[in-house]
Amino acid sequence: MPHSIDAAFTALPLRALADAALARARALGAEHADFRFERVRSAAWRLRDAKPSGSSDTTDLGYAVRVVHGGSWGFASGVDLTMDAAARVASQAVALAKLSAQVISAAGSDERVELADEPVHADRTWISAYEINPFDVPAEDKTGLLADWSARLLAAEGVAHVDASLLTVQENKFYADTAGTVTTQQRVRLHPQLTAVAVDGKTGEFDSMRTIAPPVGRGWEYLTGDVWDWDAELAQIPGFLAEKMRAPSVEPGTYDLVVDPSNLWLTIHESIGHATELDRALGYEAAYAGTSFATFDQLGKLKYGSEIMNVTGDRTAEHGLATIGYDDEGVAGQSWDLVKDGTLVGYQLDRRIARLTGFERSNGCAYADSPGHVPVQRMANVSLQPAPDGPSTDALIAGVERGIYVIGDRSWSIDMQRYNFQFTGQRFFKIENGRLAGQLRDVAYQATTTDFWGSMAAVGGPETYVLGGAFNCGKAQPGQVAAVTHGCPSALFQNVNILNTTQEAGQ
Repeated sequence: MPHSIDAAFTALPLRALADAALARARALGAEHADFRFERVRSAAWRLRDAKPSGSSDTTDLGYAVRVVHGGSWGFASGVDLTMDAAARVASQAVALAKLSAQVISAAGSDERVELADEPVHADRTWISAYEINPFDVPAEDKTGLLADWSARLLAAEGVAHVDASLLTVQENKFYADTAGTVTTQQRVRLHPQLTAVAVDGKTGEFDSMRTIAPPVGRGWEYLTGDVWDWDAELAQIPGFLAEKMRAPSVEPGTYDLVVDPSNLWLTIHESIGHATELDRALGYEAAYAGTSFATFDQLGKLKYGSEIMNVTGDRTAEHGLATIGYDDEGVAGQSWDLVKDGTLVGYQLDRRIARLTGFERSNGCAYADSPGHVPVQRMANVSLQPAPDGPSTDALIAGVERGIYVIGDRSWSIDMQRYNFQFTGQRFFKIENGRLAGQLRDVAYQATTTDFWGSMAAVGGPETYVLGGAFNCGKAQPGQVAAVTHGCPSALFQNVNILNTTQEAGQ
């Protein structure tokens, strides 16, 4: 059954507040003004050894007015739901734009804020793809399911402790601007996670293993339906963890890698997703996690990886965490190429950066994580495309004589240019003569971005493609977080440098 926008949200005086704010901004001479009203409800449940250890349920509600006045940005936000208050917030935004113009002029800059054109989207409604809103499910059902899953793991030999959590978000946004765009949206997402811990009573040595089920833009059906095989994953973890505790430490050197989507999504996020944010590549974003080696002068020239590398930016992928109908500048969701046949051909853009760099249109990458924050350029669903007739994961493994199969994400490190990196994982299996030959421990793969993607020798077929992702991608000052998905198939990388993390730590 199709969903409708939450009635409690649409009952708020959204249009009246927007009309009051935009009218005041126009009267004060703003070249552009937009109004954004948000209600973001976030709830979490946490269990330790099948017993509740904490929960939260918070709602962030308010509105923001952003203007361009005299070629400068102005922004202000409020929570008073009266027309007079909305008009005052607009006045504050204009006043801040005037002050910003003075500061910019005093600094000797003549740069003006101008926005790329966008068609008017009048009275549009968009709702993400889900079946059961998790906020319609009783809290005891959520903790009951997590407790049952935890108990299954605790009952297995060798499992000493289990942590379980469930994060859920319902995000409602109303947007209107002086061009005539008016949109109302609702997004639902959730992230379940369980971690089993094993402890050697004699040596005190311990290790852990976490579920690889990704966070998703879905509803409660993700935990109770046939989207993900939870029974199979929970049944496998104790055995894998026990094997990991006994596994030998990896011998450093050069190996071929078959990387599962449950690990590769994070490498995509750090080395491609952030690197192709154009504000970062231009140096406008530098304080939080640095800039990018993929500078604007290399568009159409940079050999990012091998010729089988095709990466898209996408704000439309079904169940993607960064999927939207319209972004926080009123731009419709789109899909576009970032890397084509191994070459950098695109970036992620908002309206200001698009106009500044000569693009005709933004690709819809403006986002604010709360009504109190200004929209900034944020990551789309950045995904490596499978080969239409590509091999299975088993077939990729079968073609490797000496290598390692990598599953699940864990720790990572990357430099301020998004270029030098290393990644670990949940499970590492030695590959010998095309067969898995037991687990290894203390493994990290290390490379530069272009060397790593240049070493990609094969990508799996569509049946290996999985959407991975995270709820907590950080950017900007003050810091903001955003949820983002990265789809990818299994892939084969040749001659990759493997580090032993215990030897590295001891140096």
